[in-house]
Amino acid sequence: MTNGTGAEIVVDLDAIAANTAALRERVRRPLMAVVKADAYGHGLVPAARAALAGGADQLGVTVLEEGLALRAAGVTAPVLTWLNGPGADYAAALTADLEVSVNAVWALAEVVAAARATGRPARLHLFVDTGLSREGATAAEWPGLVAAAVRAQADGDVTVVGLWSHMAYADAPTHPTIGAQVRAFEEAVGIARSAGLTDARRHLANSAATVALPDTWFDMVRPGVAVYGLDPLGGDAAAHGLRPAMTVRARVALAKRVPAGSGVSYGHTYTTPAETTLALVPVGYADGVPRAGGNSAPVLAAGAQRTIAGRVCMDQFVVDVGDAAVAPGDEVVLWGPGDGGEPTAQQWADATGTIHYELVTRIGGRFARRYVGSAGAV
Repeated sequence: MTNGTGAEIVVDLDAIAANTAALRERVRRPLMAVVKADAYGHGLVPAARAALAGGADQLGVTVLEEGLALRAAGVTAPVLTWLNGPGADYAAALTADLEVSVNAVWALAEVVAAARATGRPARLHLFVDTGLSREGATAAEWPGLVAAAVRAQADGDVTVVGLWSHMAYADAPTHPTIGAQVRAFEEAVGIARSAGLTDARRHLANSAATVALPDTWFDMVRPGVAVYGLDPLGGDAAAHGLRPAMTVRARVALAKRVPAGSGVSYGHTYTTPAETTLALVPVGYADGVPRAGGNSAPVLAAGAQRTIAGRVCMDQFVVDVGDAAVAPGDEVVLWGPGDGGEPTAQQWADATGTIHYELVTRIGGRFARRYVGSAGAV
């Protein structure tokens, strides 16, 4: 083990590659593997390399710094970065051969200025808001953004390579917003095509749409959480040919026998119903273990799944293992693929009232990260 608590996040790079290959085979068209937010907590550079080894055609990140980190690590594949505010260092992005996306005319002007300053035309994606009301130019703003991009392309400052949007309800495949967003996207694409942006690749599908909505696949799909083997629909990832790549585990720091009626952890929200053995696990909410897991979340400890006893503290939590044998140094698994009897991230999400996306991206702190598998290894 790699730290004093024995806590580690084990990431299976071969699973990431296999998941990417399975998704690519499903859609049979180009695939952008999204590796934003430190690859959803799996490690930006190793996960990106594994996804590329699995057949990803390009990578997607949120901010410029993530794309620059990939380039600094020697990743040469196409990379799109899309969420950047005023004053973003587009000159560094273009020098590093990153593709960039804009939502508005003012942002396009900043990209054009960087292109002129560096002498490197931008490979540009235009983002239209089709109903998420988050990123993207509105339907009213879109024609103006398209016109400005056409002028910039004529001037040689940009090449528009992508037209895209993002789904609000893809994880509910029968929701009426899906058809409405597809229609809105097709209308926006029509405006861009009529203006002369005939070569730009269309992309709309996130993970949920990639596994469930073929009508959204267009020219490229853009899965994120599915690359890491988590079901974006909240079910069994294996149904989509996916395997979770992350296992989170720690080691028992202390085990002790206590009598019936012992209050456990802050506030005594758990009281032992009988004489029992308590195991102390030295990770807590400072490490991304949700405080909401107290008296609700499962762990694999002493040979069985057991619910955390009492509150999750900043640095530790307690498990009541009954009369089972347990000793300091024994392994406790919070979540993993599930095929070794351990809980899954989906089980934790259900227990704590959140989504597995939040769990895998927040886990960290004093957990050490370790990689297994060889996909993408340098």
